[in-house]
Amino acid sequence: MAIQTYNYLHRTDDDYTKLDTYTKKGGFEMVKKALQMGQEGVIEEVKKAVVRGRGGAGFPAGVKWGFVPKDTDKPKYLVVNGDESEPGTFKDVHILSKDPFRLIEGCIITSMALDIHTVYIFCRGEFHFPVDVMWDAIRQCEAAGILGDNVMGTGYKLNIYMHKGAGAYICGEETGLLEALEGKPGQPRMKPPFPAVVGAFGCPTVINNVETIAAVPFIIDHGWEWWLNLGIPGDGGTRIMGLSGHIKKPGIYEVSTGISLDEFIYECGGGILDDREILGVIPGGVSCPVLTAEEIKGLPMSVVDVQKAGSMLGTCGVIVMHDGTDMAQALSRISHFYKHESCGQCTPCREGTGWMSRIIDRIVAGHASEDELDKLLDVANNIGGHTICALGDAAQMPVVSFITKFPEHFRRHLKKNGSVAA
Repeated sequence: MAIQTYNYLHRTDDDYTKLDTYTKKGGFEMVKKALQMGQEGVIEEVKKAVVRGRGGAGFPAGVKWGFVPKDTDKPKYLVVNGDESEPGTFKDVHILSKDPFRLIEGCIITSMALDIHTVYIFCRGEFHFPVDVMWDAIRQCEAAGILGDNVMGTGYKLNIYMHKGAGAYICGEETGLLEALEGKPGQPRMKPPFPAVVGAFGCPTVINNVETIAAVPFIIDHGWEWWLNLGIPGDGGTRIMGLSGHIKKPGIYEVSTGISLDEFIYECGGGILDDREILGVIPGGVSCPVLTAEEIKGLPMSVVDVQKAGSMLGTCGVIVMHDGTDMAQALSRISHFYKHESCGQCTPCREGTGWMSRIIDRIVAGHASEDELDKLLDVANNIGGHTICALGDAAQMPVVSFITKFPEHFRRHLKKNGSVAA
């Protein structure tokens, strides 16, 4: 049976960068409905829909909104995370480029529900075209009275601003993003305090992923039960999944969270290049532990189920590697990335990522000994959990999973210099 794909957040049927097109399809009508529901009604609707964050950790959006203090003299901010620097992930750029008004409508509804009057959409520094599209959409909304001092004639004031980073992966981490937004180096903050209480410019701040906010209008339109039933209990709705690697039909697909990972690869992706066998699959971008072909069979693509399997759904960037892949070389590429992207703030990450990368390079070159393979695992296990943010874990988890699940690929390189008996 073919997998059901959707076009709620992955729309390609028209040019939705034009305000007239969006409004003719019912755009911004959900703002009016949200006003009738009231602030608590909107928050409760999102909570019941179980909209798990689409940016990495999978934390329920409605619960996160509930952490924002209601009685405060400080201004509140909504910061939309569109940094999307995770290798293997390319879903948010699609929304930013193709469906900007959906994101804007989600920002308006979220802001009104939380009494927020300023929104910053933080984008990856290389996203020149998507940022231009978003700015144009914002200007169209301002000219039409949808944004500004009198949002849709309600008397509500709301301004949305685009902010480009400088291309640093670490700014995808929410507090590193806030530091960069404030004009400082993108180095993550110690928590607590958490951004909901002390965020942008020292004020209460909600930080959500692009796809998460873009889903809000659909929830308001159809109701929380409809959205929840599109997915599975505890993980509602659809997700835009990126599919890349050794796959016949790479791209992005909007699917239910209930389908299995192997179904997704074969039904949506058309199977493996040259009809080879799957060796490994990274389910949510390169920071997530790799899974074997056996581990992905029947594995539902939900936050909790993928965690139980020993990995993470992350940013929904599925990377497929067939049985012709050299996993040692693949890990070398990944480790080079994390060495380059470490902000240098924490010693375990600053020193450890470089150390791991150098050892892996020695292994691939055939210059390493058996002891160095053990040392690599030791270094990796001493990084995880010992840094301010999760980049240390993101660098460590692929190393441990690749070596423990595909040891023969690394031992094969050790044999080049006689380090391991043939």
